[in-house]
Amino acid sequence: MSKELFEQYLEEESRRGPAPAGAFSGAAGGAACGDLSRISLVVEDGVVAAARFDTEGCGATRAATAAAVDLVCGGSVLRAARVGVEEVDAALGGLIAPKRHAAQLAADALHRALASAAASSEQLAELGQRRVLVALSGGVDSAVAALLERDRGVEVVGVTVKLWADPKTDGAKACCSPEAVLGARALAHSLDIPHLTLDLEEEFRRRVVAGFITGYAAGRTPNPCILCNGEVRIAAMVDLADRLGASHLVTGHYARIVDDGDGPLLAAGSDEAKDQSYMLAALPTALLGRLRFPLTELTKPEVRGIATRNGLAVARKPESQDLCFLAGQGKRGFLRRHGGLGEREGTVLDRSGRQIGRHSGHHQFTVGQRRGIRVSAPEPLYVLATDAESNAITVGTREELETRKVRIRDAVLHRDGASVDAVKLRYHTRPLPASVPSAGSGRHERLDLELAESFAGASPGQTAVLLAGEAIVGHGTIVADLPKTGA
Repeated sequence: MSKELFEQYLEEESRRGPAPAGAFSGAAGGAACGDLSRISLVVEDGVVAAARFDTEGCGATRAATAAAVDLVCGGSVLRAARVGVEEVDAALGGLIAPKRHAAQLAADALHRALASAAASSEQLAELGQRRVLVALSGGVDSAVAALLERDRGVEVVGVTVKLWADPKTDGAKACCSPEAVLGARALAHSLDIPHLTLDLEEEFRRRVVAGFITGYAAGRTPNPCILCNGEVRIAAMVDLADRLGASHLVTGHYARIVDDGDGPLLAAGSDEAKDQSYMLAALPTALLGRLRFPLTELTKPEVRGIATRNGLAVARKPESQDLCFLAGQGKRGFLRRHGGLGEREGTVLDRSGRQIGRHSGHHQFTVGQRRGIRVSAPEPLYVLATDAESNAITVGTREELETRKVRIRDAVLHRDGASVDAVKLRYHTRPLPASVPSAGSGRHERLDLELAESFAGASPGQTAVLLAGEAIVGHGTIVADLPKTGA
């Protein structure tokens, strides 16, 4: 560590003080460690026109925070977004190991101030001739997407969306946790890419998580990822791309964009095992022209191979297998803690309404479910319906579960209903031949789908994705087709 540099920043007073009016501020640290770093940035036309800092605690934190402010003041927002722990440490000549946490606090405070700017309406950069914004989750897919974009010669900016923070959630397994943000930032900086955080937690809680809880309370099985992609995070990132002067938002999804002559539509990616077009099905077609999917023609093993050859730390990182806000605690625990949906004894009924068993809560069951019913019968039983009002579930045979008619609500058709020739009723099921009689393009309060073959387990609350050939031409939410049963 350079004593002269350390003392120089320790004595820095010209930029110390309260946040100026209109500044974007961020803080890191606090009671746990006794040190606190605060940084405030004034942004004008994409430049950090002014910066102020304040600290509490040790001298190392004060020096590191002053150094971080000195590194970014007068430079562009995108330059500031490149500054991380290593840059702050280097500016001080290298902190000794016990003091290195000070550089981490300063970098975190800086990036929280930048996150405040990212969440604003402020223009953060002029239009770049070849600039893209890449959504970085901290996983291998988005990392390779960023690498491929960088290697094709465009200017890459990384963004990570923070959606959820909960001490009961395993942040290491979630793609949108504070831990994911730190990992994605480190990854971006290792690729010499500026990184920003977009904090959408409040909107995510209000629109996605609240809908998840009320859906289960009402006896439905919601699909929060489709809602989040379609109405929350993608649109917010495209807006940020506009304010960063980026032509496109790039993601690591396995999906394609095709054009049927009437404009862009989503379609499945080349790797059928990883196809994620279903989860993107609610995206407005107006956004598709702003998206790029570099992994379209790749398989997962090929993506991991690219990451390994390029020495990416996430090359072998396991995939998240659960919803981001459920990681580490599971659905039952989450619904109990956040929705008050604990165990509540109810009845198991057969199709005629006769009681044949008991259960511990209707919200623990999904139409089409076989496991967990715990009722003896000559042949396997499946959940046919759930009734939130009476806390009853109706069960029956697979034959009783099968249907050739599915009703959907809040439907959107991007093309005339006559173009629909198939529907996908669950994420990991194959498309079924289907038709939508007499429906034009646009929004529909209700549509009835006719299937050419029987399907077992059309679950209320799940999304029906409508297809014309390989292209997604609409979507809607499945509703129950069985009458309510008494207790």
